[in-house]
Amino acid sequence: MSGGRPVRLRVFSLNCWGIRYLSQHCAQRYEMIGDLLCREEHDLALLQEVWSEKDYLFLKKKLAGSHPHSHYFKSGVIGSGLAVFSRHKLHDAFLYRFSLNGYPYMLHHGDWFGGKAVGMVILKVFGLTAHIYVTHLHAEYCREKDGYLPHRVVQAWELQHFVRHTSSGADVVILGGDLNMHPQDLGNRLIRAYTGLRDCYTETDKFDGCDDGITLIADNPFTNKKELIPFEKGIRIDYILFKGSKKVGVKCESLSTTKGSVPEKAFPYSDHEALSAELLLQPTEGAGEGEGGSDSCSADTLPELVDTVTEARTEVKVGLHLAERMRHTAARTGMMGLVLLLLELAIAAVPWLALGAEQPFPRASFYLLGALCFAILLTTLLLYVFYTTQVKTLQGAEDQMRLAVGSLQDALRGLPRGQQGEPTRTTPDLHRPTPLDHEE
Repeated sequence: MSGGRPVRLRVFSLNCWGIRYLSQHCAQRYEMIGDLLCREEHDLALLQEVWSEKDYLFLKKKLAGSHPHSHYFKSGVIGSGLAVFSRHKLHDAFLYRFSLNGYPYMLHHGDWFGGKAVGMVILKVFGLTAHIYVTHLHAEYCREKDGYLPHRVVQAWELQHFVRHTSSGADVVILGGDLNMHPQDLGNRLIRAYTGLRDCYTETDKFDGCDDGITLIADNPFTNKKELIPFEKGIRIDYILFKGSKKVGVKCESLSTTKGSVPEKAFPYSDHEALSAELLLQPTEGAGEGEGGSDSCSADTLPELVDTVTEARTEVKVGLHLAERMRHTAARTGMMGLVLLLLELAIAAVPWLALGAEQPFPRASFYLLGALCFAILLTTLLLYVFYTTQVKTLQGAEDQMRLAVGSLQDALRGLPRGQQGEPTRTTPDLHRPTPLDHEE
């Protein structure tokens, strides 16, 4: 940015839906995605659900000319699915894995097996230090009975913490990815309020894309229409967020999305639509517009932030209550299995104590019942450990939010009386039903 002239930065984000052997037309779609990125030559491409390292290596080879610098974030059983491709040299990379990410026994959802996380790369663009984040949060699946809401709220809480604490020295901050949240959902409000990040869709001067910026559209042939109920056209869950600094102001000049099937192709790039944003970086004097966050929020935003964190804390308590119940259920079931095993051993000891007595039931049945008892004990032990870990994590998040609310309320009390405002949102019902309520 020599001479103080403004420069433009083009950013691309796409959930690739790249589950090998399960996602439809996976190899062909990666070929199409690679062709698109080679043709458009974005400065940055932030990709999610690149679940196979072989697919990442394919893209790396294909994009060697247009995006010579890249990083693949490895995490979990099948990986984080996160990858960054850049025209500019990457100087550092770091991955933070979310502490909560669904349930291992929900095999048909599979989120637990992917190490959902936020990846960060640091690079120099036009002489500026840019901190770039790519992330993918837990899916919703059912709007009416969202048993994963506490997990996604904790992920959003950890995401905003990670961004705030790692972006302090950045001139430009960009976050892209599939947040799996509607624009006004709790986690989304939490991220934007704390970090000061701004949404390209609401800030852009020019938009060319699907109606209302939706990125999971009903017309996409790969979309499960049941997951979009009651949203007939689709939902907006993919985002590019940005902010500047005291040194640089950032403005979104244009934002576009793909619109379903690719011209001259029989199917689209993915089950999600891709986002392309053109950001204008302008040298500025004084405090930049992107410095938001809990430590520097204005008097006007403090009451809203208090309400948002309080609401988040309530949702975490809901998840904590549920995890404690499931842990108790696992413990009770394990005790039943132990009692059954002891009873069987007592019956097996009868022939030894009473000489000449016959075995009360066939040996095959004895071994089968013993195997069942051991299976119950092992399964319930693993579940007890799993839910204990969840309880500890949720308790930790709730403690952090309690401290944050106290700090924000202290700041609010320090304001003149006319600026303190009133609560604007009600907190959710602690006893709202969830899918797991019926699993006990």
